Amino acid sequence: MNIHEYQAKSILAKFGVPVPKSKIAFTPDEAEENSKEFLSGEGSVCVVKAQIHAGGRGKAGGVKLAKSRQQVREIASELLGKILVTHQTGPVGKEVKKILIEEGCAIEKEFYMSLVVDRSSHKVALMASREGGVEIEEVAARSPEKILKEFIDPATGLIPFQGRKIAFALGLDKSVINKAVSFMTKLYDAFVASDCAMLEINPLVLTKSGDLIALDAKLSFDDNALFRHKDIEGMRDLDEEDPKEIEASRYSLNYVSLDGSIGCMVNGAGLAMATMDIIQLCGGSPANFLDVGGGATKEQVTAAFKILVSDPRVKTILVNIFGGIMRCDIIAEGIIAAAKEVGLKVPLVVRLQGTNVDKGRELLATSGLNIITAEKMDEAAQKAVNAAKKA
Repeated sequence: MNIHEYQAKSILAKFGVPVPKSKIAFTPDEAEENSKEFLSGEGSVCVVKAQIHAGGRGKAGGVKLAKSRQQVREIASELLGKILVTHQTGPVGKEVKKILIEEGCAIEKEFYMSLVVDRSSHKVALMASREGGVEIEEVAARSPEKILKEFIDPATGLIPFQGRKIAFALGLDKSVINKAVSFMTKLYDAFVASDCAMLEINPLVLTKSGDLIALDAKLSFDDNALFRHKDIEGMRDLDEEDPKEIEASRYSLNYVSLDGSIGCMVNGAGLAMATMDIIQLCGGSPANFLDVGGGATKEQVTAAFKILVSDPRVKTILVNIFGGIMRCDIIAEGIIAAAKEVGLKVPLVVRLQGTNVDKGRELLATSGLNIITAEKMDEAAQKAVNAAKKA
């Protein structure tokens, strides 16, 4: 689960991470009123920042400086309701429904810092770079040596030596080293205590007065741990999420929307990934990742099928099921029920193997639906790609 920048900063502040003072606004009037605190004297500035679940807001015109309350109002009027398109939103973009009014900051240097779970080492990786304020993907591509890494043992947590190692590598002055170690320690504490999947500070700034501040913050959380954090779960903004993904979550389905034309319904994450790969190998492109799980009910299968049909980009549906715990006849019943209910208009390719496969195939054959069957996975993928090209 992702949250907005202002929400991320509120969580970090609870752990003592230094963040700028800021206030959220939903209207130009509210934005102007909130800016009073940050535009108190001559030469003072504040920042108006669009709040959407995507990076690259600055390049897209979603982050602007204001030197007067009137300017804050004008920027707020421009941003609120605007569709902001960044490299992370895709061409559709996201509508700005709230903005953050934040105090200005006298920046000396900008850095990048993040924490992620590293599956290969079974540890949390602390990453940092002198290349702050830019897209870290670009840095990783052109200068991977500029990304510093420390792997944190969960038994010990971040030890001071690791923090000092990163701080010196970033070129920080000796007078700032202890502040940097404290900053990283608090970040790690927030990461672990909140069950984060990712914590990113970009930029982390060193001010002219020698302080380190999280000028921007992005947090995402392990969905499986949200039951421990009802306060964080309450920060979920459904307006920022794909309606199909929201619907899938109601039925405990693992669904991620993609930009292809072949809708996929598979049981098991590994098989789902393999199915997407073989679709690509056959010259097609998957429209989604959809894992119905190993013990899905008829209702879940029906809901999954409806989600696929609701996507206007889907030209063909490929169902690839290996029945272990999941029974093929249950899958068949769900497919038939959903297809009849929604009035299926796109080609449907079904490959069933495993438990009760004969009964499942019989149900499909006598359903009266126009179904393209296959026994092997590559055969099913090729038939789905061919059908999508003809659609």
